Amino acid sequence: MKSLTRAEEQVMQVLWKLDKAFLRQIVDAMPPPAPHSNTVATLLKILVEKEFVNVHVIGRNHEYSPLVSKEDYSKRTMKQMVKGYFEGSFSNVVSFMVKENNISVEELEQLLHQIKKQNPRK
Repeated sequence: MKSLTRAEEQVMQVLWKLDKAFLRQIVDAMPPPAPHSNTVATLLKILVEKEFVNVHVIGRNHEYSPLVSKEDYSKRTMKQMVKGYFEGSFSNVVSFMVKENNISVEELEQLLHQIKKQNPRK
């Protein structure tokens, strides 16, 4: 799976929300300041080429839908970030978040509770 630029990712965020949409619907759902429809059309063409988006031609209109789920893209992106910036260690990510005060003790306890719940000892 290829990486997305920031602009491509913005279009994908909208498409993930809408599930499937025509160009005008995508442009209308973009956060302000909304890019010009030609810009969004170009980004959609690139996303089709990168195999992130499927296009279904209906008469003279194109209906777009995601080929890659937000969850799959998020997993891949997170793994790449951890590998590239934290030596592949998720515990290094948590340590960084603690040092930067981006995570509280309560949130850490909730995280530990989730981990224990998902991986009970046998």
